[in-house]
Amino acid sequence: MTPPSTPRTPPPSAGSGARVVVVGATGNVGTSVVRLLADDPAIGSVLGLARRVPGWQPPKTSWRAVDIEPGGPDLVPLFAGADAVIHLAWKFQPTHRPAETWRTNVLGSSRVFDAVAAAGVPALIHASSVGAYYPGPKDRMVDESWPTHGWPQAAYTREKAYLERLLDGYEHTHPGIRVVRMRPGFLFKRESASEQRRIFAGRLLPGRLVRASVIPAVPDLPGLRFQALHTDDAAAAYLAAVSRPVSGAFNLAAEPPVDAKVLAGIFDARSFPMPAAPVRAALAAAWKLRLVPASPDLFDAVLRLPLMDCSRAREELGWEPTRTSVEALQEFLAGLRDGEGMDTAPLAAHP
Repeated sequence: MTPPSTPRTPPPSAGSGARVVVVGATGNVGTSVVRLLADDPAIGSVLGLARRVPGWQPPKTSWRAVDIEPGGPDLVPLFAGADAVIHLAWKFQPTHRPAETWRTNVLGSSRVFDAVAAAGVPALIHASSVGAYYPGPKDRMVDESWPTHGWPQAAYTREKAYLERLLDGYEHTHPGIRVVRMRPGFLFKRESASEQRRIFAGRLLPGRLVRASVIPAVPDLPGLRFQALHTDDAAAAYLAAVSRPVSGAFNLAAEPPVDAKVLAGIFDARSFPMPAAPVRAALAAAWKLRLVPASPDLFDAVLRLPLMDCSRAREELGWEPTRTSVEALQEFLAGLRDGEGMDTAPLAAHP
């Protein structure tokens, strides 16, 4: 571990020409964050770090191919002189080999955190998730004080919760670093459709099947109520956290919460009550046979996620989503049908 950091005064938000490093800059969230940063006149330059350099080239942005896992290159020189590091890098797969995702998501994140301190960067903005939260209510909203113990059976939620504990100690050791933890709901945009299909559904879900004419009904499972958000709206919160002197956790989600009735409305279908057990059993069988990449443990976690109160983000970040959760999902589904993507390795389009 690095020694305690020396406090640094954050730069002014306007006209400062701030330098921002984005770790994991070519995925769903990273591309939206980089685009907003590049368009902001208060940002002087953006350094995007990813495993593979993309063909996409927004203004004021340079790229470096970097692996954050142990044994990767020294991150300190890349962070030196930055006003903020936004850490978004995450590996969702392979769910059958959790030690591999742990190596990137936990050990790699720890390397990022330590390099931020060693480089004297004054602000670390970390992508946590609603998945970090312990199971909670579906009939009321919880704020950022809800326990972040995750759902221990799923690698994704277990890793997100572990990083929350790591940051608890990190903040104590490095009081001079302004640490922000973003906890968004499910993030969707048109350009992320191909990537998210590969990550969660695999090739067994042709995009052309995701349309009203072929989905007559949506099962209403116990606990199926979650929050969604357009990725660009989440990116706006990250941008606000760069320039505002905030710290701590922020819930991010749009209205309304998504349940079977909302999904049925999107597909012009009906909903019907159904126990979760048969769906889980089918998913578990498909996952075991490697027909789908999403694990049944993640399905269990989704049914247990609490609903989040986003008042703090509105009050302290001046943040407000510009799209409803329904609009975000509709855009994503349109992208899924059209095989949309971007010129980055994670978002590469696929028919």
